[in-house]
Amino acid sequence: MASSTRNGDIHDGEIRLWQEDDWWIAKDVETGVTTQGESREAALENLDDAVALHDGDRGRAPTDEELRAAGISPADNTTGDQEPPDVLD
Repeated sequence: MASSTRNGDIHDGEIRLWQEDDWWIAKDVETGVTTQGESREAALENLDDAVALHDGDRGRAPTDEELRAAGISPADNTTGDQEPPDVLD
């Protein structure tokens, strides 16, 4: 039996999943993080990754080797006296 909390209380860890056209949309209600995928499984896997990034559980600074492979000199990879853009917060 399925139930809905569309207009009810938010539950800890609540995820909403729905289909729009050919895409499945997954939303973590607490954080507001939303992803999509071509299948339900893909949308939920993408949501797991996105929430982990949001929570700071994933991601890292690139290595010098990765910077060089992208054509960036590690010595030039600084913000200097500038504040990094908000997107990096």
